[in-house]
Amino acid sequence: MTETLLDRHRDRLDAAVAACASRAYFSAFDESPSPRVYGESAAADGKAAFEAWLGREFPLTTPGAVGGVSTERSPFGFDLDVSYPRAVDVDALVSAASAGMRAWRDAGPDGRTGVCLEILSQLHTRIFELANAVQHTSGQAFVMAFQAGGAHALDRALEAIAYAWTEMTRTPATALWEKPGRGEPLRMEKTFTVVPRGVALVIGCNTFPTWNSWPGLFASLVTGNPVVVKPHPAAVLPLAITVQVCQQVLSEAGFDPNLVTLAAEEADDHLAATLAVRPEVRLIDFTGGNAFGDWLEEHARQAVVFTEKAGVNTVVIDSTSDFAAMCQNLAFSFSLYSGQMCTAPQNVYLPAAGVSTEDGVKSPAEVAAGIDAALGRLLGDDARAVELLGGIVSDDVLARLDAASARGDVLVASRTVTHPAYDAATVRTPTLLRLTAEDSDVYEAECFGPVAYLIETGGTEESIALFRDTVQAHGAMTAAVYSTSDDVVADMREAALDAGVALSENLLGGVFVNQSAAYSDFHGTGANPAANASYTDGAYVASRFRVVQSRRHV
Repeated sequence: MTETLLDRHRDRLDAAVAACASRAYFSAFDESPSPRVYGESAAADGKAAFEAWLGREFPLTTPGAVGGVSTERSPFGFDLDVSYPRAVDVDALVSAASAGMRAWRDAGPDGRTGVCLEILSQLHTRIFELANAVQHTSGQAFVMAFQAGGAHALDRALEAIAYAWTEMTRTPATALWEKPGRGEPLRMEKTFTVVPRGVALVIGCNTFPTWNSWPGLFASLVTGNPVVVKPHPAAVLPLAITVQVCQQVLSEAGFDPNLVTLAAEEADDHLAATLAVRPEVRLIDFTGGNAFGDWLEEHARQAVVFTEKAGVNTVVIDSTSDFAAMCQNLAFSFSLYSGQMCTAPQNVYLPAAGVSTEDGVKSPAEVAAGIDAALGRLLGDDARAVELLGGIVSDDVLARLDAASARGDVLVASRTVTHPAYDAATVRTPTLLRLTAEDSDVYEAECFGPVAYLIETGGTEESIALFRDTVQAHGAMTAAVYSTSDDVVADMREAALDAGVALSENLLGGVFVNQSAAYSDFHGTGANPAANASYTDGAYVASRFRVVQSRRHV
């Protein structure tokens, strides 16, 4: 059965492995929700499947669960009222997760890879249902939820599987060892087995429940580790659907379905902290704030911990050959999902004396006015604006936005947008604040949400130095530079290498600093404080298993 599954999906695996090696464009899952791609009824069927969960008990069984929890409210203004088993007895949960590990180990790299590829295929058949679930737990607009929460998340999961398969099969399963000598050589037969580390814990986030969880989930599962999925209490449904599909495919393939389990909780249960220090938990994937990420790295000593935390993403503006295109690109980046992305730009450094453009030198105030005009074109119509902005995901984001105006001079004010379909949705446009280089107490901390800072410096040299120092100290997921000078771009590249952050140069068209392409762009580097791992490279998967050998004379 499992070998048949690998055969079924072999072309997709081979294409993903090749794309990871070449870094060329590849996508295995179409990002367009068009009926021409998915069929005339797919969108309606997916929405109906999502709505059918509302107000119901989700049909999953969690070992050790007592009662149920219902914790989700759509950022568009209504309660989901879906009930999930409340994970209480951690002993029972961890024991059940571990029970099927030996058979899963013995399936081998090819067997596990086939099952995981089938899970992705089955998740793909539910992509519209998942998109609705992501939309109404994260606040992403539907098309973004379909792309980032569906197609792109599937690609990132496939990327993790491809890297893991490559690393697991780098060593042959068996080898004949011969050492020449007098007479007959010494001969030994050796067997090399990929052995899992132990139970893996995936701690989901509110803003990207699938995109941020699936790489770790599948990297751990395909390398032989059972996975406990602990969703954010505000974003359970996308991961409940994920676990449901995982269990169905595992069971049909003859494996213990509890190799993947859902651990839902009340917001104050602190289940992640309890699970994280269990001796059986040997792998942890976490996306979220610095406080708990730092706690995990310090206290979960028995586990390999992969964290993606907060950082201060930076843009350095020196000069540009197309002022309007630069402003449009930045405005889009500030607006996309209301800046509620770990890759969204926050700190924009530029000389107080102004920026050279094709129309002469533009002062910082004129740069702000250019961005404001671009925001007006993007967001002036509420019906269009909501499809880019989505909804504010939590009261914490709204509070930060409302408090931000007191921390600098307001260059572009945030405004409230009325959602044409959801009256109770909270939708706000970005704000842009003026700071100076002396305001490090403000710009050295992440202000997660639709807040950006235009920071005036003594010149581009100081801008680059501030970028390097700030990212080395506080981390970043992305950086960008605008300059017509080859020397400035070279200096920025060097600073980005020093700071360990990915750099985008002179983005003027349809690529934005807060977007990354699976198989080609690495998400995070693991080389600065914002993240200790990268989606996805060999290091992300290789430490999730060990190779254990046995040998014998021939």
